Amino acid sequence: MHLHTTRLHTCVILAASACGLLLVDISARAQSMTAKERKGTSISKQWRGRTGLVTRGADGKVVFLFGEVQPSVMCSPLEVCDIELEPGEVVRDVLVGDTVRWKVEPATSGAVGGQAIHLIVKPSEPGLVTSMVVTTSRRTYHIQLKSNATQYMARVGFEYPEAVGSRLADVNARIGSEAIPGAGVPAEQLNFAYSISGSASWRPTRVYSDGVKTYIQFPSSLSGQDAPVLFVVSGGENRIVNYRLKGDMMVVDYQIDTAILVSGVGFWNQDKVTIRRGG
Repeated sequence: MHLHTTRLHTCVILAASACGLLLVDISARAQSMTAKERKGTSISKQWRGRTGLVTRGADGKVVFLFGEVQPSVMCSPLEVCDIELEPGEVVRDVLVGDTVRWKVEPATSGAVGGQAIHLIVKPSEPGLVTSMVVTTSRRTYHIQLKSNATQYMARVGFEYPEAVGSRLADVNARIGSEAIPGAGVPAEQLNFAYSISGSASWRPTRVYSDGVKTYIQFPSSLSGQDAPVLFVVSGGENRIVNYRLKGDMMVVDYQIDTAILVSGVGFWNQDKVTIRRGG
């Protein structure tokens, strides 16, 4: 009986040893990575580990630049982290690595049609680290969540590169419109398809139309005495039309097709410049 028991114990030990060796072998193979896998995980680690741009927004909000890095949001037990998304953005899915010790609940703010989604994040204990992916109607957020015993970010938001670009385009359009005297419409809506021929010291630098009026800009301010006279060619005749001078700008009250600017007296002493719409 004693011999049988000894043999049984020996078999158990050998089996356990074999099982242990098998587990070690499986674990080693699981940890083994190819060169491409190591490179990929290294790139991902660098992206996750970078600090990136973090600024202070309104009402103490911590603002990350979207897409620059994986933002790390610090939360605390018994407190809530409010992660605010862009107004009008519709959340499709919220995926959290650790769904047992992290709770994420949705909330909204703002008027209907421009509501902002808030993700209220709560950890159950300190010292936790997990990741969260949020897919929306506009983009995908990759966020790292960490918990601390006392420190946390009450409000978190994002600055979006496309929103900055859109605001910059609006500013450029406004500046462009303001830089073109007399234009009551954005610069991109003006028609600059005019040709200018002839030579004179006051030869216009550009001619354009806003669809209603024609603007003739000169290189410098003209006095009434030095200003050329504008004739519009209509029916084969040169006709004087109503216009007014504002500094270096001559404003004609309608669109012109062909016009002639003339200064000086006598045939030999006259300077003439011809303007044609469409070249």
